[in-house]
Amino acid sequence: MNTPPCVRNLSLILASVFVLAACGESDSGAGKSATQVAARVNAEELSVHQINAVLGRTPGLQPDQVEKASQAALERLIDQELLVQRAKDKKLDRDPRVMQAIEAARREILARSYMEQFAATAEQPTQSEVQAFYDDNPALFSERRVYNLQELNITIEADALADLRAAVTAASSMNEIVNWLRERNIQFKAGGGVRAAEQLPLEALSRFAQMKDGQIGLVQTPSGVLAIFLAGSRSQPLDVAAATPFIERFLVNRKKTEMARAEMKRLRDTAQIEYMGNFKAPAQNAALVEAAPPAAGPVAEKEGGLSAEALQKGVSGLK
Repeated sequence: MNTPPCVRNLSLILASVFVLAACGESDSGAGKSATQVAARVNAEELSVHQINAVLGRTPGLQPDQVEKASQAALERLIDQELLVQRAKDKKLDRDPRVMQAIEAARREILARSYMEQFAATAEQPTQSEVQAFYDDNPALFSERRVYNLQELNITIEADALADLRAAVTAASSMNEIVNWLRERNIQFKAGGGVRAAEQLPLEALSRFAQMKDGQIGLVQTPSGVLAIFLAGSRSQPLDVAAATPFIERFLVNRKKTEMARAEMKRLRDTAQIEYMGNFKAPAQNAALVEAAPPAAGPVAEKEGGLSAEALQKGVSGLK
């Protein structure tokens, strides 16, 4: 099975070819059944297993979509195979940059595969753990609210912050703050929207839960200040039965993150690592593999919410 492609984004294409190649290796040999061959591209064969591998990475695929998706996957594989063959004709598989990219992709796949296999042993949380998380986070569940927020991302110099805070304290609406900014030619961008509790940063949620409709908060950002106006909110609690699937998912993901970090630390602690040349050992033997943290709230089903970076300090200066 051909492996080294070189087209468009090299690293992405190479990674996908590695996966496809790995799935196709078991098809080689004189005893291959004709029913396993989906197409022949010049002298190379594409197998049904390769198509199934592509479909396996397609989320939410319904049974009535399989036939159409299979045909589309085969066409993509044919295009890919043609490019791979052309790349080999031009000896690109011997190009040092391509060889380095192939090796980098191989290392990435192996490292990720080990960590995924290791973290897959994470145990499901017990009902008592689920209940404890539910009780410890009333703003997410029993006292859950849906917030209608208006935002002003304000670019302002540090010496003008005191005046802005005074204007916010005196303002009775977001429009008054907007007028104040425009009169002083201070740049800002307006935004906002409806956010459920789980779409807000978990570390700032308790502060939002304390806000009353009509309150304004100021949050320091790297470029200035974020003004947040709670235009309105409504109560929409979740009982423990409805929240359980989301809490279980959150706790499992958090456990996998903790396991990944602990395993990385163990591997580093037991390995012989010698820094050479201009490279020096870090002050702390921190793990280099960053496991993806769980979503901000266990009920989160999509991207959204206010800037986690901007809100990590919580909502301060409430009117």
